[in-house]
Amino acid sequence: MAISPDGSRIAVTLAGADGKVHIYTRLLQQTKLTQLAGTENAGSAFFSPDGQWIGFQADAKLKKISVDGGAVVTVCDAPNLRGASWGDDGNIVVSLGNNTALSVVSSAGGAPTPLTKLNEGSRTHRWPHVLPGSQAVLFSAYTAANPENATIEVITAKTGARKTVLKGGYSAHYAPVSQRAGYLLYMHNNTMFAAPFDTAALSVTGASVPLLEEVSSNTIAGGNFALSANGTLLFKSGKDESTSGRISQFDGTGNVKPLHTVPGAYSTPRLSPDGKRLAFSMGSTPPGNADIWIKDLDRDTPSRLTFIPGVNRFPVWTPDGKNIVFRSDKDLYWIRADGAGEAQRLDSALSPEFPSSISQDGRLLAFFSQGNAASYDIFTARIEGDATQLKLGKPESFLGTTFAELYPAFSPDGRWLAYQSNESGTNEIYVRPFPGPGGRRLISSGGGFAPRWTKDGRELFYVANDRRVMAVSYHASGETFTAAKPHVWSEVRLTLGIGAHEFDITPDGKHIVAVLPETEEKSKPDNHLTVLLNFTDELRRKVP
Repeated sequence: MAISPDGSRIAVTLAGADGKVHIYTRLLQQTKLTQLAGTENAGSAFFSPDGQWIGFQADAKLKKISVDGGAVVTVCDAPNLRGASWGDDGNIVVSLGNNTALSVVSSAGGAPTPLTKLNEGSRTHRWPHVLPGSQAVLFSAYTAANPENATIEVITAKTGARKTVLKGGYSAHYAPVSQRAGYLLYMHNNTMFAAPFDTAALSVTGASVPLLEEVSSNTIAGGNFALSANGTLLFKSGKDESTSGRISQFDGTGNVKPLHTVPGAYSTPRLSPDGKRLAFSMGSTPPGNADIWIKDLDRDTPSRLTFIPGVNRFPVWTPDGKNIVFRSDKDLYWIRADGAGEAQRLDSALSPEFPSSISQDGRLLAFFSQGNAASYDIFTARIEGDATQLKLGKPESFLGTTFAELYPAFSPDGRWLAYQSNESGTNEIYVRPFPGPGGRRLISSGGGFAPRWTKDGRELFYVANDRRVMAVSYHASGETFTAAKPHVWSEVRLTLGIGAHEFDITPDGKHIVAVLPETEEKSKPDNHLTVLLNFTDELRRKVP
């Protein structure tokens, strides 16, 4: 979402009847939204300083369009936009990928030039905010998958001098109240905070104060709020669903049975090959950490498996059920599933890496990692050694483009690889022959995430844009792969969040295990936005 500098107009991205996302605008004095033609597959909308243009990402490009509609203009390539801010000097500061530093590009178009550099161990720079006068830029920097431990940094455009403004916050915005002073707004634990900020000294001058609780956020857009120069605030309420859910199993009729009843920050649930144990990631203390746990479903006993500091997610079982490959921060590790012994690093010479699938014969690991075009590509690596000492061979690229290819999944017979890609401008599910060659087959319709095969080799499941699980029956013979029309498998809606699109299928194919919202009410889409007028007055009243 975005709001024009004068506070008169908002821009939001909404899914239309065709299943594609478009940009809609509305003057606050009006009652209806107007769709901007040509903005299919749009995301990350933001306004120009004069309020006459809207920048956005679509089809792996940074684009712009007049607020009155008309021709869409491409500014530059943008594989995975993670924030953009249009300065009053005519330049746009952007984060072009999942794991990139900031760049600068002319709003008239051209090649981006680097603005920041990732420090040693740093993972990403996101959500830039150009300060008035375009002399400095605020942004968020963090190393783990969770931005709660991020630092808010500021860089001076002319000299490149950079310093930390605040620790333990992200998605910074600046609210001016005078020529050189104002307030720094930022997110932490679903709460919007504010601190007095001096634009000349580029520093916080007082204590932070919580302003609004339960402001929604995610790792793509940051905080779901926007502030105009005249003090009008637009925001979306709600907790980050990835921080609170339950692990449950459900069938095609919608019957839900909790598998882990305590609410928590769960993600990436994966069943053992025999379906008797469940591996999952659970957020821990301090915030920003997560560990992998194993639960014996017959005995109803969970036990912590990993003790590596940082974020441990994406467990993948070996077919014999003896070991688990997982991701810790940016690297791959393996550990015995019974907890005997410590986790061992798997050196693949790539980073960051997300394990996704192991072939049924246990010989190949499929994962996705950042490729040459600052987007995610799919790789495979041979699993060497034995069950007591796993090693990885040299990674081989299976699919690498300027688009983002994610969540590779081997078919039961190992002859096909399903994956998620945004090559069409929206995330869809595709299947390719493995190891190739051969063309891709589009499987999903209207969007799809995280494909999973049933063990009987009859169906392929994925998550639709509305968070329902879809099923596609297929027939594979030789080099021919024929897929039927996708249909809704269940009306149950999964939780959103990092890794939460991940789900698993029981060995008999009759149940799905996934992270579900705590209550049925939270499973319903929330399309409500709030506008607060004269928000600067509230800042003056609450922040010393």
